Amino acid sequence: MRHPLERISIEVVVIAVRGLQKTSLVDFPGEVCTTLFWGGCNLRCPWCHNADLVLRPWALPRLEIQEILGFLTERRSWSQAVCLTGGEPALDPELPAFVLKLKERGFKVKLDTNGTRPEVLSQLIDQDLLDYIAMDVKAPPDKYGMLAGVKVDLKAIRESIDIIRASEVAYEFRTTVVPGLLLEEDLLAIGRWLGGAKRYVLQQFRPAGSLLDENYRGINPYPEEFLHRAAARLRPICGEVICR
Repeated sequence: MRHPLERISIEVVVIAVRGLQKTSLVDFPGEVCTTLFWGGCNLRCPWCHNADLVLRPWALPRLEIQEILGFLTERRSWSQAVCLTGGEPALDPELPAFVLKLKERGFKVKLDTNGTRPEVLSQLIDQDLLDYIAMDVKAPPDKYGMLAGVKVDLKAIRESIDIIRASEVAYEFRTTVVPGLLLEEDLLAIGRWLGGAKRYVLQQFRPAGSLLDENYRGINPYPEEFLHRAAARLRPICGEVICR
């Protein structure tokens, strides 16, 4: 049965940077980075904790590209890496040009993506513009629409997975483990779908922030033992499996 959020229509909005975190020690493995948040997304994951970015990006101040570049340049002695997240940055037609500007200024760049725009991934990788990719894999194929909140082009997801695995860019695939939506067997099915990925991250669901579906605020995360047990079963399938 489909999740009721699948029936929500998605408005077309201006995709732009709508938030900035000056310093992060967790968004870019091994780097101190600045995190930029794009407003707008083509999915409606009910547990998403960035409801304002997804549903109401126009209500957040828009940050102009030159303003961002100036800020990053001033702080380059402190942070030489940038994480691009959202929302979904790959929806922005100006993203490749912006990433090129970052690389020209000597920044390392990490992209967080939902994998629905494989053509953007190919362009960025082919132009050697990315240093790290984190792709969210929401569910096994038969549950993808329910977890994503909308009908998803699974061919595009599969293509993005293949593009990332075949590249020489450091990467991780990651799944937010939501109680009631994903079972241990679902995680094993995702692992088999990823087909020997170098790194797979199981992310603990946290009922915090501004959730798309506030009903998820009352859901308790799985016990840590659940994630670690699933990780142990996944390690023969994938390379490195991390609980986060």
